[in-house]
Amino acid sequence: MYGSFVAATLAAAGRPAGEREGPWYDEHIKAHEYAGMTATARQIRSHGCPVLLSAPFTQQIHDASRWRSWAAELGGGTVRLIWMRSDAVTLHRRLTARGSGRDTAKLAGFTAFTASVRLDAEPAAPHHTIDNRLDAGATLQAQVTALLRSLPQEDVR
Repeated sequence: MYGSFVAATLAAAGRPAGEREGPWYDEHIKAHEYAGMTATARQIRSHGCPVLLSAPFTQQIHDASRWRSWAAELGGGTVRLIWMRSDAVTLHRRLTARGSGRDTAKLAGFTAFTASVRLDAEPAAPHHTIDNRLDAGATLQAQVTALLRSLPQEDVR
């Protein structure tokens, strides 16, 4: 949603183009990026439309109180967290295959990156889990189908 904004901000600040993690990024970009996503989602939801947001949301999901506060900022209706379980081997393979310049710093400091996103820690916030690891016991399609079947039908669109 904010890829060009992030790239322009990094360039204007003289930061590496692939920097997408770390204290400077969190303070100067991520805070605004997430605030913008939240405001956009709130506006869309205010018209009764469902929204899917895809991002680590590490700070929000690992603090139940912060999750509740952020979910309230999204405005009315149910907010569901679908946690994509992964592991370092799977994530490294997928980032490498994606070949995106925005992953440069993540791959260069991969151990620090996986620690910062708390890859091995389940969220403190209520969530559903999809196992995205290479050795998952079921395909992604089967897991998503099962999850959708488990939700109240008025939530499935």
